[in-house]
Amino acid sequence: MQSGGVRFLKGHGTQNDFVLIPDLDDALSPTAAQVIAICDRRAGIGGDGLIRIAPEPGGGYFMDYRNADGSLAEMCGNGARLFARYLVDAGLQQPGSFEFGTRGGVRTAQLEPAGDVSIGMGPANVGAESKAELGGQVYSGTAVDVGNPHLVCLLDASASSTLAALDLSAAPHFDADVFPHGVNIEFVVPLGADRVRMRVFERGVGETRSCGTGTVAVAAAFRHSLRIGSAIGRPVGDVGPVTVDVPGGTVCVSFEDGQDGGATLTGPAVIVAQGVIEQDFWDRHR
Repeated sequence: MQSGGVRFLKGHGTQNDFVLIPDLDDALSPTAAQVIAICDRRAGIGGDGLIRIAPEPGGGYFMDYRNADGSLAEMCGNGARLFARYLVDAGLQQPGSFEFGTRGGVRTAQLEPAGDVSIGMGPANVGAESKAELGGQVYSGTAVDVGNPHLVCLLDASASSTLAALDLSAAPHFDADVFPHGVNIEFVVPLGADRVRMRVFERGVGETRSCGTGTVAVAAAFRHSLRIGSAIGRPVGDVGPVTVDVPGGTVCVSFEDGQDGGATLTGPAVIVAQGVIEQDFWDRHR
């Protein structure tokens, strides 16, 4: 913490935006109330979440991610790209490939001083079938674990207007027995054999312009559906990278050796501002 307040940066990945707090002395422990106040878009800085940049005990850095409601989260793909971008821009890591810690496990970043950032997201495990309910309509979905839980609801390829009309101002209902800790829910329309469009309701946040782990979950579920011939009306062989269109832009998800384990997420990461959170504001919201 610097004299007079707490330094922060603001950035986004495909308009999924975050407040970053460098804490290289590991001196800060934001409370849920502080995170909520900082992420408030009218009375705070505003963001879908807060990322504290902390040191790892054995060297390197840890991505301490909190949702906008103050809850802890295992991993955030868009936030991870921004985290990696900051480390390189600040001279804390050299451009190229390096690892960092998250609650979802160790992740690997690949980036140069300019251009997109790639994050090794680890396994994307396709699980059981489940359902989401929204506006009185029930949507079939597939559970996918990307270090955090997702439910991917794949709509018909002709349902673009349905996707656009979904009211995600309130959380969809889901099976709490399947997802006891809550779930991120994606609604997806295929645009071909290697491209999809999605919207997402993130647990602890609401609808966001993008969700990095969500795009990986969607790509994994989509590839699974292609293999059984249910997404575009015909079975296909193994598919390559999947382009995912989100309201905030476009990312690409690829998989090592043609498998759903070992996903890599590639997309932009932009730091737009920096400043200081006033000490009074920080202290008042403990």
